[in-house]
Amino acid sequence: MDKDFILKTIEKTESPLKRHLLMVAFISNILEKSGKDTPIVIGGCALSYYSREVYFTADIDLAYSDTAALDNVLKGIGFRKEGRYWINDKLKMALEAPASTLIGEDSPIEIVELGEGLKCRIIGIEDLIIDRLNACKYWNSEIDCEMVELLIRRYVDEIDWPYMEKKASLPENNISNELNEIRDRIKK
Repeated sequence: MDKDFILKTIEKTESPLKRHLLMVAFISNILEKSGKDTPIVIGGCALSYYSREVYFTADIDLAYSDTAALDNVLKGIGFRKEGRYWINDKLKMALEAPASTLIGEDSPIEIVELGEGLKCRIIGIEDLIIDRLNACKYWNSEIDCEMVELLIRRYVDEIDWPYMEKKASLPENNISNELNEIRDRIKK
């Protein structure tokens, strides 16, 4: 896979979401070729994916445990470290890895194929909804409240409800009542 070709493809891609996913897929490809695990897209970029770009984010958030390997890949493809972010000035792209892993080995993951052998992993819809419902409840984030409802409406028949209910009831979440209220409202 030619680094310059992929970076030019990313640069020419108009959709911010597709640009982000292509970058993560490229990073994943490099890591995979060196025998490493691949990162998982989380946060706003994952929300942009599942909301079909109703939600927009300017950066890419990843869950990845091998920060040294990720740092080396990012340096090698033109990113520079600035605070907690990695910045690529030419591509006008910012990336951070705020989480080392996803909680729980059974966390569902979405695999997105982007062509040219490129693919990336995205947090499952259930864990994204749990994350956003926590932000809605505990941070009083109105946009997250709206996004939870949008995601549940859009994916109501695809959601693994037993998994999500189990995660919502965990003490660190404690959002079962809120989840049930939204589901009941949507099903009416």
